[in-house]
Amino acid sequence: MTSNKHPEILGIVGIRSGSKGVSDKNIRELAGKPLVGWILVEAQKSEYLNRLVVSTNSEEYAEIARSFGAEVPYLRPEDLASDGAPEFEYVKHMLEWLDENEGYKPDIVVRMLATVPLQQTEDIDAVIKILIEDSQADSAVVIAAATQHPLKALKIVDTEDGERKLVTYFGDSGKEVTPIARQNYEKAYFRANVIAFKTHVINDTASLTGDIVRFHEIPQERAVDIDNEIDFFITEHLIQKLLG
Repeated sequence: MTSNKHPEILGIVGIRSGSKGVSDKNIRELAGKPLVGWILVEAQKSEYLNRLVVSTNSEEYAEIARSFGAEVPYLRPEDLASDGAPEFEYVKHMLEWLDENEGYKPDIVVRMLATVPLQQTEDIDAVIKILIEDSQADSAVVIAAATQHPLKALKIVDTEDGERKLVTYFGDSGKEVTPIARQNYEKAYFRANVIAFKTHVINDTASLTGDIVRFHEIPQERAVDIDNEIDFFITEHLIQKLLG
């Protein structure tokens, strides 16, 4: 990670404790190192990041983050670490704290997640480079093609006779549950959870992306997002395949 690049670019990783699906998910060992260690190692190699900080509500998590070279300026307030707390709030809080306590105001912020461990430095740098070169863009997001098209999503609804039935997520007819060839759908994508944005965006739009969002696409296998035990199992095998 360099320290002489302009504009000033801050990387931030959020790792709150209290995960309910997998206990201590963000620091659980994955292929020899804590989950958060994977993204921190890649961020440290960035050509553009001037500074790397971690937002956490746990001193244990903070010590692990520091062991990978990240700063932890303070512990996140608990009201910003609940399941329902909007994600942009902890990022906004970090920016306000750094401004008020250090007078530090980055031009670009890169929000990364511990739960997407197979992101690479080139992915981080790609979205930063887009913002440096594109004066119109508010943000740039790493994306990957959806493995299942969102229009194929289903939901269960209650009927007037007290029964339950299956319909599409975006409609109310069971006929639409019938499979449609994927070639008939326009290609869909999901965030791979690296978001770079110009700092004014978070205040102007109360979001991390703003209106004009550019993108950098990566292969699906690098976009795996860990949420449960099955994801840990799959990712262990992906690491063996991709990294030897």
